Amino acid sequence: MQLTNGTAIEVDTAAHPLDDPVRASLRGPHAQFASWVGRIGRYDPEVARFVGHPAVLDDQDWTDLATLLGPGGGTALRGFGHELPPGWTELQVFDSVQMEGSGLRVEHDPELTVLTAADVPDMLALIARTEPGPFAPRTIEMGTYLGLRVDGRLVAMAGERMHPPGWTEISAVCTDAEFRGRGLASRLVRAVGAVIRARGETPFLHAVAHNTTAISLYETLGFTLRQRGQLTLVQAPGQSSSPAPQPIRWSA
Repeated sequence: MQLTNGTAIEVDTAAHPLDDPVRASLRGPHAQFASWVGRIGRYDPEVARFVGHPAVLDDQDWTDLATLLGPGGGTALRGFGHELPPGWTELQVFDSVQMEGSGLRVEHDPELTVLTAADVPDMLALIARTEPGPFAPRTIEMGTYLGLRVDGRLVAMAGERMHPPGWTEISAVCTDAEFRGRGLASRLVRAVGAVIRARGETPFLHAVAHNTTAISLYETLGFTLRQRGQLTLVQAPGQSSSPAPQPIRWSA
């Protein structure tokens, strides 16, 4: 166990940081975004909606998860075969892949600009149009985001999300429909990868398993499959005053 802000936190013995990327990030470079109850860690919801947990949740873990989420709160659990206690609701299950980018061919791109907090409204609008995965008002604080503007309009972007020690996830890779087919996604992934490599770290990413087009693109750029996984969207017991939880896509 270790103490964080006076709270005892389990020190995980996962063989690799990418085996438990959420908790590895929250214990390390992203500790400033973390809330912990027992073995369960959660990002500040304004930053990201991810919750980290042991591979197998015991009764106390489920109680701690409910405390973090609040009545009716939702999240996605990684791994297979979760047995939900009474009162919990399973909303969605889908397969995912995790890809590592030690072979990514990186390249800085002078046409891309570093996005800042002033760009967040445009980033959120692009996310809404393209739906690459979850993105919150403060997700930009997780790392560097690069974008391309055409006539002042943000039409493509990508950036950094989870940050286990020694690794950085590439995420929010998206391009407006009318600008697809021009290689912008490849340029963005290579450029974000160059930022990561400059820190001496290795890129990785997640994608939903059925998004074979994106997975094929990442393979051509040098990513390789590390492991297959599954995400289960669950809702805690109780009545929430917020809208019902929406699907949480763990994807680039």
